[in-house]
Amino acid sequence: MVGAPTFLAEVVIGGLAAGLMYSLVALGFVLIYKASGVFNFAQGVMVLFAALTLVGLMERGVPLVPALALTMLVMVALAFAIERVVLRPLVNQEQIILFMATIGLNFFLEGFGELAWGSNVKKLDVGIPDSSFMVWGIQINRLEMTAALTAAVLVAVMAVFFQRTRIGRALRAVADDHEAALSIGIPLNTIWIVVWSVAGLVAIVAGIMWGAKSGVQFSLSLIALKALPVLILGGFTSVPGAIVGGLIIGVGEKIAEVYWGPLVGGAIENWFAYVLALAFLLVRPQGLFGEKIIERV
Repeated sequence: MVGAPTFLAEVVIGGLAAGLMYSLVALGFVLIYKASGVFNFAQGVMVLFAALTLVGLMERGVPLVPALALTMLVMVALAFAIERVVLRPLVNQEQIILFMATIGLNFFLEGFGELAWGSNVKKLDVGIPDSSFMVWGIQINRLEMTAALTAAVLVAVMAVFFQRTRIGRALRAVADDHEAALSIGIPLNTIWIVVWSVAGLVAIVAGIMWGAKSGVQFSLSLIALKALPVLILGGFTSVPGAIVGGLIIGVGEKIAEVYWGPLVGGAIENWFAYVLALAFLLVRPQGLFGEKIIERV
């Protein structure tokens, strides 16, 4: 590493960019978990569904900006439908039941997306060139840099939303205690619609970035699995944790693959993140920024 600092810098920058892409997916998980305490198994498919809707509209001749606006409307409508059809009938049920409901939602959205937009791989061109430029001898990819800047802006917006707005404070109140929030007049159903809508909009951003990088295909839903170690490191309830966890995972797996992979036969990038998350889980189960809950008995 010391003998090739420029190469090391490229590996680290590539890892940071990949980590921010993971963070975009992890943010959707965090938003819903903060407001309902439910792990949304369908978040990966929501990313796929948003990207499929956008590219499907563009293939039918809708320009990018109107297609993006229509995709946003579709994701907000989806949030209304989820609240009315899935969540409202399950109010006051155990969290495991809500989790199972998101598994059902996952398979429904996957099938509905295939029925509506087809199952073939689609190219998503949003005008971001997938080329590179040099800074101080270091090669930087424009698409990855755009994704990184987008994630940074999104995190800043989320932080302001949760800390400074009335709806954000209501979301935090619902996350702390559903019944207490209801007792002071916070409408639980409205909060769920808002948070699923925001998670849907985050899924659009993640879908655009991942779709522009690797094409829109059904394997895109599997990137949710990459968000799991990010959540374990950062904490399931922390927006900044999703970013920091993503950066650690992204840089860690790139360095492991490039410098340690050859020592064990290579191809360790796919599983290194899970081993790292497992080791961290043993030391700090709530994650770097997660809340440690102490119950008095």
